[in-house]
This record gives sequence, C-alpha cells and structure tokens, in this order.
Amino acid sequence: MIEEMSQFFTARVQGYDEHMLTEVEGCREGYIRMADLVPEGAQDALDLGCGTGLELDEIFKRHPALRVTGIDLTPAMLDKLRQKHPGREMTLICGSYFDVDFGLAQYDCAVSFQSLHHFTPEEKLGLYRRVFRALRPGGVYIECDYMVEDPALEAFYFAENARLRAEQGIDPAAFAHYDTPLTVEHQLELLRRAGFSDVKKTWREGNTTLLLAQR
Repeated sequence: MIEEMSQFFTARVQGYDEHMLTEVEGCREGYIRMADLVPEGAQDALDLGCGTGLELDEIFKRHPALRVTGIDLTPAMLDKLRQKHPGREMTLICGSYFDVDFGLAQYDCAVSFQSLHHFTPEEKLGLYRRVFRALRPGGVYIECDYMVEDPALEAFYFAENARLRAEQGIDPAAFAHYDTPLTVEHQLELLRRAGFSDVKKTWREGNTTLLLAQR
C-alpha cells in the first residue's frame, strides 16, 4: 500500500537513522562526501527534506557556524533534528519545499539527501530553477539521491506508481511515498535546464548517487 508521505516517515522516525546508515547502500559514505562538497567559507545553507539531519551531522563537523534553513514535511523528524543539534543556528520549516519561498540569492549552498526520488521531472525542474535563484553567485547545489542508469527502469517505476495510485484511489498529485528514481543523465539534464553551468556526477555507490551543480 502506498502511504501519505508525512505519515510514512512519522511511523518510521525511531529507526530512520539506523536504517539509512546501515541498510541503504552508499548512504553512510554519501553523508560524508556531501559534507566534503560544501564550500569553505559558506555561511548560509538550504536543506531540502532535511529529515532528522543525517547530512547535517556531517556538515556541522566541518562547518559548525553554518546557518541552515531546513525544510521537511514531518514534524517528528524535525523534532529529532532539534534534539540532535540544539546549539546550532537552524531555521526549521515544517512544510513542502515545493511551496516554501526560498527568496533570491540567500544561500551559499543548497543540499538534498535521499528526498527527491518521489517526484516527476517537471516537479524537479521547477524546484531546481527556484534553488538556482535562491543561491548566491558561485553557490552550489549538492544532491545525493537514489538514481538509476537504465531509462527503461525509470519508465517502469513511473508506470507502477501510476498503476498503484489508480488501484488504491490515490490522487496522482498527492504527496505519497513511492520511489520514482530518474536516471543519472536525466537528473543532470534537468539541472542544466534549470540554469546551472557546471553539473557533474562526483560519486556513486549502488544506486546512491552524488551530484554537484554550480551556479
């Protein structure tokens, strides 16, 4: 059964960190590698789908004074993040990053870790364009996510998502948890179309893939 997005993560918040670190191939290393890509001297960061802050655990080790705006749908996950980093300068927003206003030229970097593989290419393109505008000149967007290599596999997941939603009477536009990963090349193409000038894959382990895009 496909579950509503926030309900899905609320039900799993207690074991989420352990699951991501020990059961999802590439994530433990991915958190470290993402932190390594945050620019030296960065002052303000935007975290899309920050969850319990596993990526921030590593980022704060390298950039303890970083000011972070984190956005997530699940109150229970944001509560856990607050408990983990009570002394950090964080603005945490409970809501959808498709709806929150990021502002213009507000951030030195933006990150997203294992959050965007539930959405369509059109939704991602619109989001990436907003992220591009929210970054300061020279800023970077870093995404580590579930991606595939075969376009046929990408098409299969989207077809299955549509079929299951129809069978279960779920609105096609509703935020529901079902993985619809894009290919790495499709992801890179969307970032280029959004305006990023230098876009590349920097690392991959299993299906966990790290992308870096320069404004």
